[in-house]
Amino acid sequence: MFTAAIRWKLLLLASVLIGGLPVLGAVDLPPDHSPQGYVARLLINEAPFPGEFGYRSEADSKAAMEAILLTLHARSVQLPKPYTRMQVADTNSSNILDVITAGGQRGQVDGFFRDAAGTLAMESRVHERIDYLENIARQGKPGRFARLLNYAVEISNQYFAGTLRVVDRFGSLTYIGSIPVTGGSYAWMTNQPKFHPKGYFVKIPDRDYGALGGNRFFTLKRID
Repeated sequence: MFTAAIRWKLLLLASVLIGGLPVLGAVDLPPDHSPQGYVARLLINEAPFPGEFGYRSEADSKAAMEAILLTLHARSVQLPKPYTRMQVADTNSSNILDVITAGGQRGQVDGFFRDAAGTLAMESRVHERIDYLENIARQGKPGRFARLLNYAVEISNQYFAGTLRVVDRFGSLTYIGSIPVTGGSYAWMTNQPKFHPKGYFVKIPDRDYGALGGNRFFTLKRID
């Protein structure tokens, strides 16, 4: 009789010989110091995975990743007048990496910052969680964990290649209740009533899909 280890090796060999797909969930995260890898890890860290608080579905977590990426992009490009980037993103830079790391370790995106040498850095807890998710994804056939990890990589790669084709689900908002708004998202926070960026930010309600992946998204009040 074959041992389990031998059977496993034979199965892998058979897969290669017949040109089959890999059995394990394949995840290929770019290096964490690369722009693509850094942003992909941010999207992974900010979206819930199966079994975690705020998880609803694979589609919901993917939608949260898309909305977060578009929020970061909105903070990086020309903001609606009369708002300035310093008001909204705590930086004058239009570089998305500077927007992410503005304010340091507890700044615009908690746990994502530049170290003393100016190198892109993350808190150890971020590395630990992503390592944990990768380990789960690589056990057994590709499933939700692998698909979510790879989706973060996919849209991050597309963003930096200029090929992202994600629709801004908040882009057409003109009013929230009686409040005129600019449309688009410019902030997100954990979806709990006590968390609100205050000031000129306006909460996007559930009816406008403002709650995604355990996060609440916020647009800006329109000032004519």
